[in-house]
Amino acid sequence: MSEYTKALELIEKSRYILIITHVNPDPDSIGSALALSNLFHENKIKHKVFNISSDLPQNLDFIPRFDKISDQLPAFFDLAISVDCGTYKRLGFELDSTIPLINFDHHKSNNNFGTVNIVDSQKSSTAELVFEFFKHNGLYITKDSATALYVGIYDDTLAFSLGRCDEKTFEKINFLVECGASPSEIANKLLRRDSLAKYRIIPKILESLELFKEGEVASIVAREEWFKETGAHNRDCEDALDMIMSIAIVRIAVFIRVVNGVSRVSLRSKGQIDVSKIAGEFDGGGHYNAAGCTLDMIDVEKAKDIVLKEIFEVYK
Repeated sequence: MSEYTKALELIEKSRYILIITHVNPDPDSIGSALALSNLFHENKIKHKVFNISSDLPQNLDFIPRFDKISDQLPAFFDLAISVDCGTYKRLGFELDSTIPLINFDHHKSNNNFGTVNIVDSQKSSTAELVFEFFKHNGLYITKDSATALYVGIYDDTLAFSLGRCDEKTFEKINFLVECGASPSEIANKLLRRDSLAKYRIIPKILESLELFKEGEVASIVAREEWFKETGAHNRDCEDALDMIMSIAIVRIAVFIRVVNGVSRVSLRSKGQIDVSKIAGEFDGGGHYNAAGCTLDMIDVEKAKDIVLKEIFEVYK
């Protein structure tokens, strides 16, 4: 029996389902969760979409049922579904070990921590795996679920530009458009609703750029006071790292900022440089060319030096 079939059996047997999005949720986690939520809502399956925080990316508020995401755990649930959680820690809380868990994920760092594991690091996104769950089980994809899945795939592939995005990914995207997802509407919602604060903090972050190894290794930081000065949110500065990776000579880059009292580290690379190994040294994880971790300190300069030391061990 396939994992997709096992997952559906658990869903059909359950009385109340908790769908868990990861700490600091991104469009793939939220899109995957809301695709399932719309399916459950349409079929009168009792459930709740949960995130450990009420601080959600508001640029995703156009996805149907976004307003139903809660930071309050239900009094009772007999099945949990995690979406896009590369490690168990990414759930944000300890789940009762007696409750079965369906683990949807596409991160290399995932160690199959679920009761049922729909995990494939070769897939472009977790949303692509949720799509396959729908198709394998003959489940109808409505316009609402199609929109949620499209958002997840679109964002996690950097608008279909990553190597993990292949012809099968585009076949799925085409099917989602046939189901009612609107590429132009989704792109407009995701790309053209920036805050003014974003354009005040990004120049400061770019000014912090340091280059090493003849420009092949790059680092940037965002200081706590810059967020206070500009009124920016930590999500306002996420494009800065992609800007640095757009520099031709840069092969590996690290971005460090303080989020919730710890230093959040984002790593990116080009070609055959596995940054998930570097993140793994600090109990983090992710993909071959995109990974992250946290360091328990608020000094971003100190955190930067610690991570750079590890980078230089790997990239000599």
